[in-house]
Amino acid sequence: MDERFERFVTGYLNHVEGYDTTGYLRPTLLGFNESFVKAVREGFEQALADDSFGPVEYERLTDIEFPDRETLRTYLQGVYDYLFKGAPKQPLPPE
Repeated sequence: MDERFERFVTGYLNHVEGYDTTGYLRPTLLGFNESFVKAVREGFEQALADDSFGPVEYERLTDIEFPDRETLRTYLQGVYDYLFKGAPKQPLPPE
């Protein structure tokens, strides 16, 4: 996993920032240089495709627990869609 992806997830989707869905996340990411944005996009794509990236790995980065891989995958897909596909709302992680 690319360290830029991990840094983005740790910094912006952690147990504090991850629950802030006021709309700052997409403009914040797009404010980084193109290579960083590309690395984050590819990191999401890899995490979504890689069965070894699951709740334990995500919790290590964010301190947010997910009950299972499918719930995490649904959340990550929603964040990916918000960041890169123009989805209108950033999803919330589990409480």
